[in-house]
Amino acid sequence: MRVTALSGGVGGARFLRGLLAHIDRTPELAGSTVTVIGNTGDDITLFGLRVCPDIDTVLYTLGGGVHEAQGWGRSDETYAVHAELGALGVPPDWFSLGDNDFGTHIARSLWLGQGLSLSQVTARLAQRWGLPDRGVTLLPMTDTPVETHVVVDEGEGPRAVHFQEWWVRMRAAVPAERFVVAGMDRATPAPGVLDAIRTADVVLLPPSNPVVSIGIILGVPGVRDALRGTRAPVVGVSPLVSGRPVRGHADACLSAIGIPATSAAVATLYADFLDGWLVDDSDADVAMPDGVRTLARPLLMTDIPAAADIARAALDLGRDLRGR
Repeated sequence: MRVTALSGGVGGARFLRGLLAHIDRTPELAGSTVTVIGNTGDDITLFGLRVCPDIDTVLYTLGGGVHEAQGWGRSDETYAVHAELGALGVPPDWFSLGDNDFGTHIARSLWLGQGLSLSQVTARLAQRWGLPDRGVTLLPMTDTPVETHVVVDEGEGPRAVHFQEWWVRMRAAVPAERFVVAGMDRATPAPGVLDAIRTADVVLLPPSNPVVSIGIILGVPGVRDALRGTRAPVVGVSPLVSGRPVRGHADACLSAIGIPATSAAVATLYADFLDGWLVDDSDADVAMPDGVRTLARPLLMTDIPAAADIARAALDLGRDLRGR
């Protein structure tokens, strides 16, 4: 089976890890491939280095090196470099990078500086984490540098801050007036992105942030059209349980674009291409958009087996939709 998934950071990465676990335990899925189209709208330059938070979270999670409690960053991490930068007064002090994590960003920045594309760099990093050996291809959504900014007003008039500053330093406590994606007007899909959507047997939308993760990927010219045109069923997993995100600030992001924090409302953001939608049992009685097959089941990814069961349900729904 050829599976293509659009993914953000922690929620998407944990779902994908569950998907691989389900594939590994299911003999009839032997030989399946998974192509992940990762969000790069969160990317930021820090300390002179190019950081791709969502891509790195997918790498570390699928490669077995993620900090489990955080859901991001490296396990068994140390912070000597970050402490030294702080002692030198080098900003910002609100974004912590571990020593091993610095290695990733140094390598990425070095290779980008040598003229490699982000796709080529990501392929090298994926090789280091053993993703190809598991049948996984990780693609950035675009090789064009794009960055999401958030317009906020802290009482002195509107100003734009980088998404990471709003997410990490402000913890999304300052209401977002709108999101602006710098560079999106010049962006084109990275090599392989559109083909992965067009040739898939099923396309999955993991429970990533629908506004600043999945929504940013959909903003890359051509991606949404490819999803509308693919013959594969498109199955999504709601990122909300009882109207609240399991983690992160998806509710604050939805509020900024005038969308209620409900699974039904999130589905409307994908209504022009969505075929199937997994919602939590707590949302089983909520009316969903017409024409979308909905399945209610527990959606808390408490561990890898729970995530694998959710992935199994998504693939099973995709199979049912293909057989219509």
